[in-house]
Amino acid sequence: MAETVHNFHGSDLEQIEAYYGIRREDIIRFGANVNPLGLSETFRRKMAKELDVITSYPDREYKKLREAIGRYCEVTAPFVLVGNGSTELLSLIIRLCRPGGALILGPTYSEYERELLLCGRPFQYFMLQEAEDFMLDENSLTEKLDATISLLILCNPNNPTSSAINIRQMESVVKTCRKYDILVMVDETYVEFSPDYEQTSSIPLTSVYDNLVIIRGVSKFFAAPGLRLGYAVTGNTALLQHAHERQNPWAVSSLADMAGQLLFSDTEHIQKTKELIQSERRRMWHLFSAMDGIKVYRPQANFMLARILKEGRSGAGLFENAIRRGLMIRDCSSFFSSDHTYFRFCFMLPEDNQRLADCVREYLH
Repeated sequence: MAETVHNFHGSDLEQIEAYYGIRREDIIRFGANVNPLGLSETFRRKMAKELDVITSYPDREYKKLREAIGRYCEVTAPFVLVGNGSTELLSLIIRLCRPGGALILGPTYSEYERELLLCGRPFQYFMLQEAEDFMLDENSLTEKLDATISLLILCNPNNPTSSAINIRQMESVVKTCRKYDILVMVDETYVEFSPDYEQTSSIPLTSVYDNLVIIRGVSKFFAAPGLRLGYAVTGNTALLQHAHERQNPWAVSSLADMAGQLLFSDTEHIQKTKELIQSERRRMWHLFSAMDGIKVYRPQANFMLARILKEGRSGAGLFENAIRRGLMIRDCSSFFSSDHTYFRFCFMLPEDNQRLADCVREYLH
C-alpha cells in the first residue's frame, strides 16, 4: 500500500495537532532545526526588565543593535543591515539587484525560488550530487558561471543536506563571480552550529569582496523564530545604501531591537549551545552510521540528512511512525521530488535523540 505524504513544515504545529490529535506541547520538533535549549534564563530575566521599550519607536538607525551584531560577527557596524527576519532581507536584496538570471545551489530551502518567482526573475539550479555525499565541487560550479548570471544563492551549511562549503572554496567561488559581476548571497542560518565555524563562515570575506552578502537570523541558533529579527553583512556600500532607501522604516520592532542586543551578548548560552550540538552531533552520527538499512550524510549543521535503503520503507512512513510517538521529523520528499527515501532531523536533548534513534531502528526492522 502506498504511504501518504503530508510534508508538514516544522512550524505546522496547529495542523499536526488537529490531524493527529496530539497536543503541540507533547511534540518533540525534530523537523524545526531550532536550538533545543531555547531561551536562557539570563535572557528571560533581562528581557523582562525591558518590556517598556514597546512604548517607544526604535532608533531608525538601530545603532546599538548593529553594534552588538558587529561585535558578535567581528565586523564594523556599517557593514550590518537589520530586517524583519532573514526572509525580508532575502526578498529585499533580490529586488534590489534585479537579477537577469540567478543560480541556486540545490537541493535547498524553497524560499529562494519563491522570492525569485515573485520578482519574475529567471533562475536555474546547480544540484549537489548524492554520489558525492552532497559535497560541493567548486570547480564544477564555477564552470557554470558566466555573464548570463547576476545572482548566485548559496545556503551554508546547506538545508537539507547539512553539507558545508569551507572558506577556501567560498573565496574561489566569490572571486570567479566577481569577474562576471555576479552578486553572491550566502544564507548562514545554520553556521553558528558548525563544528568548525572559522572555516565555514564567509563573513571575513566581506571585507575583501564587495560582491558578497551574508544573511543570518535568530530563529534557529537563538531559538527565537517569533522575534522576526534578521541581519545581513556586506562590504558593498552601494547595496547597503539602496537597501536603507528601499526598506520600510522601523522594519525591526523595539522589542526585537532590545532582544537582539541581549541575545548576541549572551556568551554563556552561546557556548553552552555549541557544546551540546557538538556532542550530540558526534553521538548521533556514530549511532546512525552503525544502523542497517540507512545511509547518513556527515552533518555540518545542527541537523542530519538520512536516506532509507530498506525496500518498502520511506520518509513518509517514518514520519507517520514517529509522529504517533510525539516525535516530528522532516520527510524530505519536497526537497527530493523523485525520491521519497530521504528524511532529516535536528539534534535535540540527549534523551529525546535517543528516543528518535530507537524509533528509526524499530521502523527499519
